[in-house]
Amino acid sequence: MTKIRNVCVYCGSAPGADPLFIETATALGRALAAADIGLVYGGGDHGLMGAVARAVLEAGGRVTGIIPSFLKKRESMLEAAQELIIVEDMHTRKRLMFERADAFVALPGGVGTLEELVEQLTWVQLGQHGKPVLIADIGGFWKPLLSLFAHMREHGFIREQFEVRYLVSEKIGDVVPMLRQAAELAGRAGVEKKALDPRL
Repeated sequence: MTKIRNVCVYCGSAPGADPLFIETATALGRALAAADIGLVYGGGDHGLMGAVARAVLEAGGRVTGIIPSFLKKRESMLEAAQELIIVEDMHTRKRLMFERADAFVALPGGVGTLEELVEQLTWVQLGQHGKPVLIADIGGFWKPLLSLFAHMREHGFIREQFEVRYLVSEKIGDVVPMLRQAAELAGRAGVEKKALDPRL
């Protein structure tokens, strides 16, 4: 994989207490559209979810929303999305979001955002995929989580051979370039591995 065509954004269905969160979600949406990168997200119209999706659409970009039927009213589906996929449960939602995306970005959010992010990090750690995962540490929101990862390493629960690999950006303007660079490096590594082992 050397090209980022679609990015899955995990983020809150609430706006959060700091106006900076909505501002950066909107800026990320514009940046994705400007880079001709489609958005894959949870399908809602509220909070950061709605802000990033509407910004993509307003800038002429592509949006795929994936939402479980029981959340259609609670999270108010964004009807303007070019593609809205209604699924039966959260497991199907997460699987489709994974399949549709070439990379993942976590904006600020709650327990659901944390769960989605940690699942992707676990899959990367276990070698189930090599898609870039980026933590957008807006206003230091994710610093406690990053400190927890350091704490886990210090106590031997994240070992060197099973490192948790992720990118961290404090500026939304760095997100797309960092994802593209990571995907390009992964693509080169794959080519080199194939050259070394003709069975691949």
